[in-house]
Amino acid sequence: MSARPLPVSPPSAQGVEADGVHAFLDAVEASEVVEPHSLMILRHDHVVAAGWWAPYTPDRLHLLYSLSKSFTSTAAGLAVAEGLIGLDDPVLRYFPELDADVTDPRSRALRVRHVASMASGHESETLDRARALDPDDLVRGFLLLPPEREPGTVFAYNQPATFTLAAILQRVTGARLTDWLRPRLLDPLGIGEVAWVSDRSGRELGFSGLHGATDAVARLGLLYLREGRWQGERLLPAEWVAEATRAHIPTAGAMGDGDRSDWDRGYGLQFWRSRHGYRGDGAYGQFCLVLPEQDAVIATTAATDDMQALLDLVWEHLLPAFRPGPLTGRERADAALAERLADLALPPAAGKPAPPERAGEWEGARFTPYGGVCADQPGLTRAVVTAEGDGWTLTLEEDGHRTLLRPGHEGWRVAEEPLPVAVSGGWTDAGVLTVDAVFLETPHRLRVSCSLADRTFTARWATRPLHAGPLRRMRAPARPAPRGSG
Repeated sequence: MSARPLPVSPPSAQGVEADGVHAFLDAVEASEVVEPHSLMILRHDHVVAAGWWAPYTPDRLHLLYSLSKSFTSTAAGLAVAEGLIGLDDPVLRYFPELDADVTDPRSRALRVRHVASMASGHESETLDRARALDPDDLVRGFLLLPPEREPGTVFAYNQPATFTLAAILQRVTGARLTDWLRPRLLDPLGIGEVAWVSDRSGRELGFSGLHGATDAVARLGLLYLREGRWQGERLLPAEWVAEATRAHIPTAGAMGDGDRSDWDRGYGLQFWRSRHGYRGDGAYGQFCLVLPEQDAVIATTAATDDMQALLDLVWEHLLPAFRPGPLTGRERADAALAERLADLALPPAAGKPAPPERAGEWEGARFTPYGGVCADQPGLTRAVVTAEGDGWTLTLEEDGHRTLLRPGHEGWRVAEEPLPVAVSGGWTDAGVLTVDAVFLETPHRLRVSCSLADRTFTARWATRPLHAGPLRRMRAPARPAPRGSG
């Protein structure tokens, strides 16, 4: 199904100051801790600003990390509406095969609403401990881990809780989350291709791993802003929107120092409360900000270890840009903003396109990891530099597989296969080659430096991938065939 474009409007017609958006762009591009990838601002149901920092593009799927949880929440709301699950049902009701194994009274007391609101009674993240208890079944490992407190009394951000919710949904519907959501949510919203990482058994993770375009994030936010209605049609009960986005459990101090940050406002059903409105939230700056008071949605993708810094820039610059009514005489400002948004780009890595000297030594040169092992990506065992056609290629060898990185002469060079990647860089001096590789369906950038002096290389992530694995998996997963197909 092709996506129907969202209505577009000049910012001023919807009461948005172009200068405020410019100020945000200035601040985020000057930030030393935020690398922006995309921005969409919607007001009064119209897109008033949208831009992607090249080499990122509008149609590109992007790993949303824990923003996936808000899509899982929406799937739960649809299942509740169809009578397939109830928030007050015991979790074990959906896993009768585990009834004899799970003996702790607190684990047996877990309700669906507890796992949906990160209030399982555990005092901290359980992912590693649950996996240790059962590497093959995360639900079983989670339920075998007794909560330290009574369910519903304490918040802990907890991946297996959401995984368990997602597993319940996939059990009662008999379908993957994406298949369940396609006719009920994705197609009606006009969301095109998505892909979701699965576990060994084929269950989509629910807590992370969803890949979607920024436009998909914006559409989800607009559905919630409109309390579950889309273009006059009721897709999601208004009661679910209200229930999912209210604070179910306090989060003070749970994710930071308790300074009333945006992680200190309470947690809903896979949504965070914010200083302004509420949000879906994914690691490294994947945000769906829903602002009912401003009648606005802001969607971002980014790469940052300081997500609060990105939110602070939104509150400082974009929030004041929303005005009560249309603004007149702002045509030139609107046009200047549109021109700027169309020309956004990440600066490429520095370097000359060919070695300034000693080219013969670089041709075919082989490099091993500095210190004997590449700490950031342990599977990398060798790098090889070769001259090919009109440029040079850096080949990374990992577990018998090769990843080819070909820097552009000027700016980024994009390749789609064997995985989507953009590469820039070159020789910073006669003895050092440095290349940046942006894995375009993720927030992640890898910097590889080769030293001719000792024939070693380093490879360091700007933001470390949370789904560990070889470089060849740094992309959206292939769409599996429907269940039951030959």
